[in-house]
Amino acid sequence: MKAAFAGSFAVRLIEPVRKRLTIPCEIVSGDEAGILDQLGDADVLVSMAFTREMAAAGNMLRLVQVPGAGLDRIDRSQLRAGLALANAFGHEAGIAEYIVGAMIALTRSFHRLDQKLRAGEWESQWSVGTPAPPLWPELAGKTLGILGFGHIGEALARRAHAFDMKVCAVRRHAQAGPPHGLMFVGGPERLDELLGRSDYLAITLSLSAETRGLIDARRLRLMKPSAYLINVARAEIVEEQTLYDALAGGRLAGAALDVWYRYPTSAGSTAPATAPFHGLSNVIMTPHVSGWTEGMLEARAGVIVENIARTARGEAPVNAIALAD
Repeated sequence: MKAAFAGSFAVRLIEPVRKRLTIPCEIVSGDEAGILDQLGDADVLVSMAFTREMAAAGNMLRLVQVPGAGLDRIDRSQLRAGLALANAFGHEAGIAEYIVGAMIALTRSFHRLDQKLRAGEWESQWSVGTPAPPLWPELAGKTLGILGFGHIGEALARRAHAFDMKVCAVRRHAQAGPPHGLMFVGGPERLDELLGRSDYLAITLSLSAETRGLIDARRLRLMKPSAYLINVARAEIVEEQTLYDALAGGRLAGAALDVWYRYPTSAGSTAPATAPFHGLSNVIMTPHVSGWTEGMLEARAGVIVENIARTARGEAPVNAIALAD
């Protein structure tokens, strides 16, 4: 067996995978362009991307294993007969915890309070000679709207219930009997309703032709000015300039953004967007790390090892993706 790991994210999983392998397997690695010369006799490609060039170079490949959940960089038209596609999860707990933490940090203005107290300024009821600040809102009783109700959405809903929040969700297909405690799990026809109800909107759905630019100017206007948006899915689901304008103009209270419009392609500094989100005090910016946890790494390495072994035995992989999807 030979497995090729392509791209910085996949390469970081090599050692956890190597430690778990119980069958002989040659492992090679490189960036997405540099791996092409090593695909000729590879059985498995572990990569966030699958291109025409990879398909041409890897004519013996039996499995394209995505080391994450997103398939937006997989050119499915290049998957010939007999070449399986699978992805990996294991990130739902970490991402759900990130979203809960972001909701609290945004609501309680932790960043601003931290910066002021470092300068000796007490923005609290303990200050002397200045009025006490307004009382902070609580998560309890607020409505969390979840856009995308898969592994992450379900994990998030369970945690939101522990904070006594109301929860509703929209997914590709409506769910007739929503899980206990949810207001509804609707189809796309209820998206506008979800946006209008939400005090917090968590975006957890995958990027596709249908979801690219889904949250546009009209839909952002449906949200309450007091609402917060948390995006842990793909940046392109929300129109970049529209989101910036809403945050800069006070038409949204704030946002936590973990996914971006630009990513590094070489060493050095890389701005994550064209719009200057870094200049906004009501935005938490993180570099796509919401799911980068110990649990995620263990789970994904386990899936990759299992699927290498299954490929060696001529079996279908776990988390197989049907080409018609």
